[in-house]
Amino acid sequence: MADGLLAYIDNPHDLRKLSESQLPQLAQELRNFIIDIVSKNEGHLGASLGVVELTIALHYVFNTPDDLLVWDVGHQAYGHKILTGRLHAFQTNRKLGGISGFPKRSESEYDTFGTGHSSTAISAALGMALASNLKGDAEKHHIAVVGDASIASGMAFEGLNHAGVTDANLLVILNDNAIGIDPSVGALKDYLTSVKEGKNPKENNMIKSLNFDYSGPIDGHDIFALIAELERLKKIKGPKFLHIITTKGKGMQLAEENQVKYHAPGKFDKATGEILPKDESHLPPKFQDVFGLTILDLARKNEKIIGITPAMPSGSSLTYMMDVFPDRAFDVGIAEQHAVTLAAGMATQGMVVFCNIYSTFMQRAYDQLIHDVALQNLPVIFCLDRAGLVGEDGATHHGVFDIAYLRCIPNMIIYAPLDEVALQNILYTAQLGLDHPIAIRYPRGRGSIANWQQLHAGHYENIEIGKAHCLKSGSDTALLSTGSIGTNVRKALSITENPERFAWYDFGFIKPLDETLLHEIFSKYNRIITVEEGVIKGGFGSAVAEFAAANQYHNALEILGVPDAFIEHGSIAELQGICGIDVEGILTAMESSAGA
Repeated sequence: MADGLLAYIDNPHDLRKLSESQLPQLAQELRNFIIDIVSKNEGHLGASLGVVELTIALHYVFNTPDDLLVWDVGHQAYGHKILTGRLHAFQTNRKLGGISGFPKRSESEYDTFGTGHSSTAISAALGMALASNLKGDAEKHHIAVVGDASIASGMAFEGLNHAGVTDANLLVILNDNAIGIDPSVGALKDYLTSVKEGKNPKENNMIKSLNFDYSGPIDGHDIFALIAELERLKKIKGPKFLHIITTKGKGMQLAEENQVKYHAPGKFDKATGEILPKDESHLPPKFQDVFGLTILDLARKNEKIIGITPAMPSGSSLTYMMDVFPDRAFDVGIAEQHAVTLAAGMATQGMVVFCNIYSTFMQRAYDQLIHDVALQNLPVIFCLDRAGLVGEDGATHHGVFDIAYLRCIPNMIIYAPLDEVALQNILYTAQLGLDHPIAIRYPRGRGSIANWQQLHAGHYENIEIGKAHCLKSGSDTALLSTGSIGTNVRKALSITENPERFAWYDFGFIKPLDETLLHEIFSKYNRIITVEEGVIKGGFGSAVAEFAAANQYHNALEILGVPDAFIEHGSIAELQGICGIDVEGILTAMESSAGA
């Protein structure tokens, strides 16, 4: 539990009762409290530690929630949550039924805009500021806190470009720590570094050229300097830009020294910072590592292979290839749209391009998928990591829409591997040359094959495009699954009292569907159950239903998947249970009276 000054702060009104001289003590208490809770409950650590002083200063100087504060992405908002009425609830952070790990409008009036994806804060805060002008409330302040990785994204520049020709009372704070989840990359990062080092003349300041009142850079851990500058900026009208320098993981030595590892370190010793060891030697591999190691192995043999990721080299495990072939593996920063069209450009020149983007972030490049890739039928290989339910990150990060939003695009092949061997085989098949683009979706977390040797032996199988497989025969009910959720189907089959009733088919290919096999299934079984870890509307089950309608089949058809609602945060097992696609949910569907 909190003690000292922090224990008496239920909201920013309490914070503002403190003298400035007390704020360094509060900063230390807030930092210690975050470390204490996250060490036990896990979560995003380094980003929130890096903005403790800024968080206190913003709520101390500005009249929140009347003044509107937007945190870009939201990884760094733990201190904000604690100071805005959620001190006692913070131990429930990211747990089922607890508070969200990201700002969320329905959770608090202080969370003025829901965030989870990057680079939206400037546009959102500008929209608020322009609305305030229209309502005659020009004295209200609007603040967007943006990291140096997020501000390099196209959307952030779109917001800056617009804001510079308005009279909006907008303050953009650049929290410059030279890292997002992985180290920041690109020419803008180099420019910001030169500004920090005093190498860039003030008259050449690119932010000033966009008509912002620029100030900084200043030390983001000097709370007195922050307060003084924020008080000065309050008196200036129009768009303003404050450049602050911070250290991600500030106040915890190991987090400062290992910023990538301590972005979300898991459980650790709060006294020493040492991450608690896990014996993972006996566990199956992570799907991301299957991707990373397979791509590296294939790239050694095929010099045309290129890897691309938007700011997720460690999260996607593309780092394996980047370490060996740095000229053929690209981290393009938080720029999903650019990543997709860059891949398309490379594909026109005969390169074999693996573009690895988290499923939830691929949503940000939808037009590029359609216009730049599929319309031109370019054989880009999209690897959609974190497909399905991702757990504690919640609604902003679940990769549950990709089947539905990809299935309607002409020329697009969609494949979901049942296990890690199927993943490596489709990666191998794709690099041999396809006639169309392909999206390969696979989940966060580990596979199911503990003795995983096939990758290292370098033995691959060329998969037949559009072919599904019967894994088990049955008498009256067919289970059709796609992707790794089939593991739950296998477990349900192993504990049902009447296993002889149930057939099981693995539909790795969601598009094109194996219609030959579907005709056989609908002709043989009275009842069919589809299972997917994606939204029901427009998903795999919908594709099967469309097939049935087009061919005038009237078999009983039940579709299991993610319902038409945004699924909140919790463990993956808990969320699968809510959606009815855990082992128990599948078993219940199998043994329901409809199948009796």
